[in-house]
Order: sequence, then C-alpha cells, then structure tokens
Amino acid sequence: MTQKRILLGITGGIAAYKSAELTRLLVKAGHHVEVVMSEAATRFVTPATFQALSGHAVYTDIWDPRPDNAMAHIEMSRRADVFLIVPATADCIFKLAHGACDDLISTMAAARTCPLVVVPAMNRQMWENPPNLRNIAQLQADGVQVWGPAHGVQACGETGPGRMLEPEEVFDLLGGVFSAKPLAGKKVLLTAGPTYEPIDTVRGITNISSGKMGYALARACRDAGAEVTLVSGPTALTPPTLVHTIAVQSAQDMYQAVLAEVGRSDVFISVAAVADYRVKNRSEHKIKKGDSLPVIELEENPDILATVAGLPAAPFCVGFAAESQNLLQYADQKRRRKKVPLLVANLAQHAMGADTNSVTLLDDHGQHPLPDMPKADVARAIVQHLAQSLNLKTEN
Repeated sequence: MTQKRILLGITGGIAAYKSAELTRLLVKAGHHVEVVMSEAATRFVTPATFQALSGHAVYTDIWDPRPDNAMAHIEMSRRADVFLIVPATADCIFKLAHGACDDLISTMAAARTCPLVVVPAMNRQMWENPPNLRNIAQLQADGVQVWGPAHGVQACGETGPGRMLEPEEVFDLLGGVFSAKPLAGKKVLLTAGPTYEPIDTVRGITNISSGKMGYALARACRDAGAEVTLVSGPTALTPPTLVHTIAVQSAQDMYQAVLAEVGRSDVFISVAAVADYRVKNRSEHKIKKGDSLPVIELEENPDILATVAGLPAAPFCVGFAAESQNLLQYADQKRRRKKVPLLVANLAQHAMGADTNSVTLLDDHGQHPLPDMPKADVARAIVQHLAQSLNLKTEN
C-alpha cells in the first residue's frame, strides 16, 4: 500500500490504549497520521501520547482555533485518504448512525469525503443491545466499513463479542480500503501450507511449504471483496484477519474440510502442498530405535484438487503446480489432466519458504508469466486474473 494520509479518531473506551500501538504501526509504515480524540478518550490516554507517536498536534475540541480557517472538522477530514475510528464506542456509533454533529469526531465524519471505518469496542451486552445492532446495520447500509468486533475476554471480566480487534489486525485490513472489489459477493475457499502425515506419535512426513503464498492469496481475495475460508495445514503464520480459518494436519483432514465447505463456494484455490502419500502402517506409539530399521509402508492420499474439479457443480478451480524441472510442461499436463481452468506454476526450489515468487499463469488462452515480486503482489496479480476469468465465464 502506498503512503496515505490517515485521520485516526479515538473515542472513550479502555481499548483506547491499543490505538497508541496502531498509531506506531501506521507511522512506521510511512503513513501520515493525524489524531483526533473525544473528551472521554483523554480520560484513558493523554493527547501527548499520540502527539509523540504521530509527530503531529492532536485535536480534541471542535472549537480549536489552530486551523487557519478555525474549521478543523472541514480541513482535517477533507485532506484525509481514510478516517479510522479506533476504538468506536456505542455512543460514537449511535452518533454516526443518526448523523449527529455534536463533537469533533462526529462532525468530521459528517463532513468527510473519504472512506469511513469504525472498529467497535464495548462490553458484550452493549454490543448485543438491539439498538446498537440497529445502529451498526445502519452504518453498513450507509457504506461505512465495520471491522469486528472480536470475541474474547473483556476489561469488565466478561467473555463474548465486543472486544476490539488488535492493532495488527486493523493494520492488516487497511490496504483493503483502497482495493477494488472485483470478487464482491463471491465465496472463496483456499488451502494453504503443508500437510503432516504421522509415522508414529512424534514423527511424521511433511514438506518445506511455509504457507505464505496461500495466506497472501487469502488476504488478496478478502481485500477484493470475497468472503474467504482458509483451510490451513500446520504453519507458523498468523491467520488473516476476518478470514474464516480451519486448521488441519493431514491430507485426509484437509480433504474432509474442503469437501465440507466446497458446496458453498464459488471459487476453490488449491495452494497447499498436499502430501501425495500417507503412512499405511502408522504406529500408535513411538517407534523405538532397535537393531533393524523400521519399514514404512505408504498409500496414496486423495487428490483434493481433482476431486473438487470433478464435482457435478464444481466451483471455478485454481490449481498450483510446484515443480523442480520442466515447469511449464509438467504444469500444463497437470492443468489438462485435472481439467482446471486456471493453474499457477512455480519452481519449488525458488518458491517454498521464500518471501517472493515468480509464477506463470496457465489457462485456455495461453501462458501469462509474472515477474519475480513479493508474494503479496503475486497474490494480487493472481486475483486480478481470476476476476477477469470469472467475468469471461459469466459472459459465456
């Protein structure tokens, strides 16, 4: 994401302390951040904190005379690329939903010309209060993006919905504000990462897939407007925010999870490096070192991509081919054999575990090579091609 001018509104909840870390993340990424605070927010964190973190003066009063025209609500909101309100209390949400303009933040929201995002934070009963839910629905109907809330332990000691998203999660979602939404209304199912095939209780067969490409694609599909479900093998990665993630271990686990979800999906993207074989004679206990080597028998795992592509009402399928030689030849053979409309080919020794990737897209119209670039950029390029392919399919 290119550098943006971000207007950050902070309202009066205990979660206001998290906005300090969000400000740090945004500034570190090179964004220009200006902070406005409600009077109640200053009871939790001081304006001096945000002035130090943002490097800019903090505004708290609609009557603040510092702007040349004495109209902070006009000047600051009109020069912003996005207005984030983090945290957004129930009172703030009420004001926004009803067009109130009785403080600096609500007046800025009314006067803005940029996208508005609210990140709720409140007690679970306040969140579930019917008037609050009506206000949330009204904001969404008005085109305001609502991120969260999360489910978890709250400052009051209760557990449930209402907890604010973590600063890293808000930061993760920000790029999607400025993304086109060619996949809006689509449901995308992805697999990512390696699988793990146990030999005994402590040993197993796996591979060096990091899951980075699959997770990047999940984020890119989400940012493109899709509802995303990610079936992930064991990785060290943090699941993408607002992506339904199902953790699995073995290829059989992944197969069952995909079949349970695929009937609700418009697109299936098979990124995971699924083991072709599993251990037939798995030991229920740790195999002890002895005089003779253990004999490991293998049996074939189900082919997830071929199974999904062969369904009577199959979603649009995108496959991945990781080869170590004869890349395009083997990849094209795989695409035709499994009858997949779009396949992404890459060299395993260059792609697995790396932060960048160089891929070639193969479809009925030929080969479409992409330059070596970060996997997040590769993912966005794949999603763009996918969206074009879906439009062509719809037109046909």
